Amino acid sequence: MTNAYLLLAIFAMAAVTFVTRALPALIPQRYLDQPWLHRLNERLPLAVLVLLILTSLSYQGLINLSGNSIILKDSDQFDLLLAQIGALAIVLLVYHYSRQLLISMIVGIAALNLILGLLA
Repeated sequence: MTNAYLLLAIFAMAAVTFVTRALPALIPQRYLDQPWLHRLNERLPLAVLVLLILTSLSYQGLINLSGNSIILKDSDQFDLLLAQIGALAIVLLVYHYSRQLLISMIVGIAALNLILGLLA
């Protein structure tokens, strides 16, 4: 990667960030008062949180299918996957009851470390 490419990437990210932040102020209020937009705004934080966690699960290369049997390649990686799934369930429950994204994330990190400590 060249310096010009990195600078272009930084400016592109800055432009996208600016546009997404400025767009609500530029759009007329009558377009922002749509019912479907309010429903989307209510459900989006949980959807983003779930997608971020699901894409970070470490399950790639965990199972080797040979013939009719399933062989676990690495038990430590399997423990990590179980801990991540357990922490995900806890995060979803905490967010469902508290509706606080930051608290859910903190509880999820603590739960992941606690479960990993119990499995070790």
